[in-house]
Amino acid sequence: MVDVCIIGSGAGGSPIAYELANAGFEVVVLEKGKNYTEKDFNKDELAVSRRDMFTPPLDEQKHIINEHNDDGTFTRYDGAESGWNFWNGSMVGGSSNLMSGYFHRLKPNDFKLKSVYGAIEGANVIDWAISYEELEPYYDKVEKVVGVSGKIVKHKHLEPRSSADFPYPELATNAVTKWFDAACKELHFKSIPTPRAVLSQNALSRNACYYSNFCGSYGCASGAKGSARAALLQKCSAKIITDAFVYKLESDEKKITRVYYYTKHGVRHSVRAKIFVLAAQAIESSRLLLNSKNKYFSKGMANSSGQVGKNLIFSGGGSGSGRFVFEKLTQTQQTELMEVGVFFNRSLQDWYEYTEKDKAQKGGTIDFLFEHQNIIPRVMKEVYDEEGHLLWGEALAKKVQKMLTTSRVLTFEVFNDWLPTDKCFVAVDEKVKDKYGVPVGVINLYGHLKDLEVGEHLAKKAVKVLQKLGCEEIDYSISSAPPPNLVAGGCRFGNDPKTSVLDKNCKAHDLENLYVTDASFMPTGGSVPYTWTIYANSFRVADVIKKHLGAFVS
Repeated sequence: MVDVCIIGSGAGGSPIAYELANAGFEVVVLEKGKNYTEKDFNKDELAVSRRDMFTPPLDEQKHIINEHNDDGTFTRYDGAESGWNFWNGSMVGGSSNLMSGYFHRLKPNDFKLKSVYGAIEGANVIDWAISYEELEPYYDKVEKVVGVSGKIVKHKHLEPRSSADFPYPELATNAVTKWFDAACKELHFKSIPTPRAVLSQNALSRNACYYSNFCGSYGCASGAKGSARAALLQKCSAKIITDAFVYKLESDEKKITRVYYYTKHGVRHSVRAKIFVLAAQAIESSRLLLNSKNKYFSKGMANSSGQVGKNLIFSGGGSGSGRFVFEKLTQTQQTELMEVGVFFNRSLQDWYEYTEKDKAQKGGTIDFLFEHQNIIPRVMKEVYDEEGHLLWGEALAKKVQKMLTTSRVLTFEVFNDWLPTDKCFVAVDEKVKDKYGVPVGVINLYGHLKDLEVGEHLAKKAVKVLQKLGCEEIDYSISSAPPPNLVAGGCRFGNDPKTSVLDKNCKAHDLENLYVTDASFMPTGGSVPYTWTIYANSFRVADVIKKHLGAFVS
């Protein structure tokens, strides 16, 4: 029997492994995917973005998706047939290997959404079981241990900090950021540098960023990106078992006693531990609990409340873009615009809270970045002329050459709350099985109309910046389409066992030795990407588990 068994090696599981293993406890991590290192990562667009190099084939491990329609019905999608994919990265370190690393903290009011902004009809908004002040020391710890680069600029929604600035200086940025800062100043907006979980200098036994310009969707070959693998798992003695698909938790009335997993060859194994930590990703964690029914938990493991899988959330918002007109720029500006590799890294949080109809409204974050460098989608946009006729030969070559060398698109991403509702949740399909014969997850999707209203408000502010910069072809889209890489909820924490799955320390109310530390615990998601908060909370829970294990010793 080991001290701790962790299911999943991403941002939710790795801080537990790092802290407990380095404290001398015996830790086993079960990871469904493979173990890749820096030497395995390259910028092969076909392998990474057009194929499923880091995610399971949908014909072997699919989802069933039920999309809520306005008339109250659902449209059912089979993942394998539709290609709709909610896998984010099955490998050691999870999807943190593939993140862009936009690291914003939640704000104090994100922890008390209902108290500050009030109830919203049709939404299950509640306050968090902890405060910002309780999590702040762990945000600070992540900055130093995982490595966050940036520069603090004071603005009206800047959260309280125990450190004056980030431990690592800003990453190098394109000169166009100077135009952006000036445009925002004219508009009376406050431009802030975007903090990134990417090292700007050699540190923490890792190399600095070498500015390949391929972050999102790609593994980092330098080790600069603060993935769970590079920053934590490679620096601890936890035993990591790869190609291990966990399909069942076994328990008695009070404790998890064993976890079962299949190898890639379908051979069954099990692990016994004093404490079990579930961090398999929000959808998969709910699926595993629901599939682990027994005589003590007839509705699924840790599910006496009936809340496992409920209140699934994503990130609300959308994206937009505008194209710089090369011919209207000076030669110096043209050179600055086409500088490759370095980041854009600018954000706006002026409307993290705003007033509408004399009432305070929760808003969100806008991150600005250049369009992704993936060449295939960029070129495919140019295969037709202005009349819609297909181009080929010399005409196509000239158009593509001009686009790549004398044109650049500035994009923005809007992040606002995806309100939890009764209509967005995880279930399992007893008839549809994966390649292991285990019932697959059913993802029921619904976005609250309030999410769209807030997203529209933010997007229109972003458009003003693009207009001030002189961009053309400006467009944006705000929708209820869920981003598969930003998913949370399903095992929300709280003080009442009747309405929550976990207590404030992310231990299951129903079991003495089960913790859930991926984004499942989050009752609301805030208006920023989740990864930093997942890391911080997992470090917090690691301290709790140390004390828990200490009780066994004493």
